[in-house]
Amino acid sequence: MLADDQALLRVGFRMVLEAEDDFRVVAEATDGAQAIALAASVRPQVILMDVRMPGLDGIEATRQIMAAQPNTRIIILTTFDLDEYAFGGLRAGASGFLLKNAEPGELITAIRTVVSGEASVSPRVTRRLLDLFGTKLPGAAAHDEGADTALAALTDRETEVFLAIAEGLSNTELAERFFLSESTVKTHIGRILHKLGLRDRVQAVILAYEQGLVGR
Repeated sequence: MLADDQALLRVGFRMVLEAEDDFRVVAEATDGAQAIALAASVRPQVILMDVRMPGLDGIEATRQIMAAQPNTRIIILTTFDLDEYAFGGLRAGASGFLLKNAEPGELITAIRTVVSGEASVSPRVTRRLLDLFGTKLPGAAAHDEGADTALAALTDRETEVFLAIAEGLSNTELAERFFLSESTVKTHIGRILHKLGLRDRVQAVILAYEQGLVGR
């Protein structure tokens, strides 16, 4: 589903997406409220969500859609990569963000990435966004006691890996730090995400920040 108030942009995205044999645009929304209603009706697998729309913005629309349909994957559309709106979208539950002037191949890759269950933005970029905008957004300092309980269920090694993910380390860097194979690192990450009820590493970085486990 496409959610953007600019008709020409929606047309361009539709042309790129429907050139792929396995992609189909099932709906188009012109604002956040319409995006929420259409998402509930057509239940798209992926939503491309603009953040700056009239009326209800894309961040609040993302928050409400993710609360109702947690299996939906949302990619935020933004003008600047280091943008507080992009980070607001990630905190609201999006799986990544994409620049509006991205190449068609980047758009396709980002969608395939989030469909596979991964995030389309790296933990390192998320850390940069946290450093720039984390304290400026509503709820940024919220502490979740339920998350404390979940974190307590991690083993010592899983806790170490979790905190290293929060630093923005890649799988290769994690393997080097802990003298592990990359396959073992992936196993640890999978267990961490499962225990914490998180979809991807980006959400892990945000959780660590909000629980005060990484520097602000």
